[in-house]
Amino acid sequence: MEGGASSGGRFKLHDQLELQEFQEMFVIKPVESPDRGFSIDRRDGNCRPLDGDTFSDPSKVSTIYGVAGTIRLISGTYVLVITSRKEVGTFLGSPVFKVISMRFLPCNIEALKFSTSQEKRDEAYFRTLLKTVESTPALYYSYEMDITLNLQRRYKLAEGWINKPLWKQADPQFVWNRNLLEDLIESKLDGFIIPLLQGSFQAIQLKLNSALATVTLISRRCTRRLGTRMWRRGANLEGDTANFIETEQLLEVDGFRFSLLQVRGSIPLLWEQIVDLSYKPRLRIIDHEQTSNVVERHFRDLLQRYGETVAVDLTNKHGDEGQLSAAYAAEMQKLQVVRYVSFDFHHYCGNSNFDNLNVLYEQISEDFEKQGYFLVDAEGNILEEQKGVIRVNCIDCLDRTNVTQTFLAQKSMSVQLQRIGLLASTECISMFAEEYGKFRRLWAEQGDEISLGYAGTHALKGDLVRYGKQTVAGLIKDGMSAISRYYLNNFHDGVRQDALDLISGHYTVSRNNPSPFQLNGFEAVSYLPVASALLIGGLTLTSFTLHQAGRNAQQYMTSVLWAGVTAGVMAMVKANGRQFCSRPRLCGLLS
Repeated sequence: MEGGASSGGRFKLHDQLELQEFQEMFVIKPVESPDRGFSIDRRDGNCRPLDGDTFSDPSKVSTIYGVAGTIRLISGTYVLVITSRKEVGTFLGSPVFKVISMRFLPCNIEALKFSTSQEKRDEAYFRTLLKTVESTPALYYSYEMDITLNLQRRYKLAEGWINKPLWKQADPQFVWNRNLLEDLIESKLDGFIIPLLQGSFQAIQLKLNSALATVTLISRRCTRRLGTRMWRRGANLEGDTANFIETEQLLEVDGFRFSLLQVRGSIPLLWEQIVDLSYKPRLRIIDHEQTSNVVERHFRDLLQRYGETVAVDLTNKHGDEGQLSAAYAAEMQKLQVVRYVSFDFHHYCGNSNFDNLNVLYEQISEDFEKQGYFLVDAEGNILEEQKGVIRVNCIDCLDRTNVTQTFLAQKSMSVQLQRIGLLASTECISMFAEEYGKFRRLWAEQGDEISLGYAGTHALKGDLVRYGKQTVAGLIKDGMSAISRYYLNNFHDGVRQDALDLISGHYTVSRNNPSPFQLNGFEAVSYLPVASALLIGGLTLTSFTLHQAGRNAQQYMTSVLWAGVTAGVMAMVKANGRQFCSRPRLCGLLS
C-alpha cells in the first residue's frame, strides 16, 4: 500500500495534495505526509514513487484533491487532476465529494516538434476532446469508502475486503476513470488511486412520526457502453446497453439500513437513431444474426448480478417506437427466464395522470414485493435480502423511466417503514405532505443529473416527479430542454462521443494507426456555416427583392432566382442532413 493511509483498519486515500511543477517533472505529495508522494516525468510521462528525493524550488505550487489518472496521446502523456471539490453528503458514514473542476497536465509537448503536420492536427483535436472531458458532469468519490458497490454486494464480500485499496474494492463497470488508472496501478500508488463514479448522489433527511430518517440516492452509470443520447443507442454485440444505470435508494433510520436497487438501460437490441437535422430522427432496427444472442447475454448478466429480473418497457405502441417495442417483445418471448411487461406510458399517463402508474403496479406488484429489499440491523445482521430487480426502459431511459422508478421507490419505502413499525400498515409516505415533497425533489434532482450525463440537458417530465402533475413552468422548462437537446444532439454530441470513447479506452491513440480525422466527403464543421450563410442570405435577398418586385419585371425575376437558390440549398441540406451534423469519428455505433 505505497503512499496509502489507514484509519481503524480501513484503507484511506490521501485527501489533499500539493502539486509542484518543475521543468522536468511534476511532483505530487500528500499535505499531511510530505515525505511521501510520486513524480511524473515530463519527458516520458512515467510515474515513480518518491524515495527520499530532494528537489530545488518548483516554478509553481498548487493544491489539488486527487489524481484521476493518465492518458497517452500522440505527443506524450496527460495527467488528469482534481482541482476543486464539494462535500455532498456521506455514504455509510464516510464523506462523499463531487468533482467541481479538473485539469489535464501535459507532459512531453516538445515531441510535437518532430511530428508530421497530420499528427499535429490530430493532437490538436485530441486536446480539444480532453477539454471536453475536463467538464464531465456528475463525478463523485470518497477517500474512505468505495461508492461503486451497493449495500447488498458490500455485505456479501469476503472478510477483510475493506482493507484493500479502494480501486481493488470497486466494481470496474462503474468506475468512470478505470482506463486512466493503469499507470498509477503499475506504479503501486494505491494511496493516490481514486475510483470516480459518474451518475448522481443525493441525500435528504425526513422526519416521520418523530423518527429522523436519512435517504440517500446513488445512481451508478455503467462504462461498458458509455455515450451520448443519439450516438449510443441499444446494445453492442456483447449485450452491454447504452445508459445502463444502477440506482440504489438507501434508507437509514433507528440503526436499520435498507437498500432498494432498480436498474435502467436502453432496449437491448441492435438499433440506431442517427441525427439528420430533423427534430425526431427515424429509429432503425439493425438486422443482425446475433440479435437473439445479444438479448440473452444482456439478461444473463442481470440475472447473475441481481437475481430474478422483470423487464418493464414503457415505450409507445405505435410509430417507430411501436416497431422497436414489438421487436423487443418478440425477442423476450424466446427468453423464458425473464418476465417482460409492456406498458404504454404515454397512453396511460399522458402529461399529468401520474396515478395511472397503479395500472402498471397491479401487473408487477407480486414480483416487486417478492423481490423485496435488503435490510441490516444496527449490529450488521442481515434481516432481508433483495432477490431480484426491476429493469425499466423507455427510449432514452430518462424521463418516463425517472417517473416510474420514483413511483416504485416510494412504494418500497412505505413497506420498509412499516416493516420496523415507524408506519402503520394503513400508512404510506405520501400521507406526509412536506416529507413526501422532499422525497420527490430528491428523485427529480437525480433524474436531472442522469439526464445531463446522457442528453446534456435536464430531464423532461420533472414536474411529474416533483409534484405529480404538469405545471406551466414545467412545460416551459421542458420546451427549453427539448430545444437544447436538439441543438446538442445535432451540432455538439459527435465531439462529446469522441471524448467519451477516448477517455473510456474504447479508442486507443497510436502513431501506427491511420488518422481518424482526415476529411471524407462532407465535413460538418466546414460546410454547415457555409450552408447556413447561404440560407440566411438567400431568404434575406428573396424577401428584399420581393418587396421591390412591384416596380419592374427585372426585380421580380431576381426574386425568383434567389428563391430558387434558397430552395436548392434547403433541399441539399435536407438530403445530406446527416453530413451536416456533428458525428463521432473514433468508434462505430456498435462499439
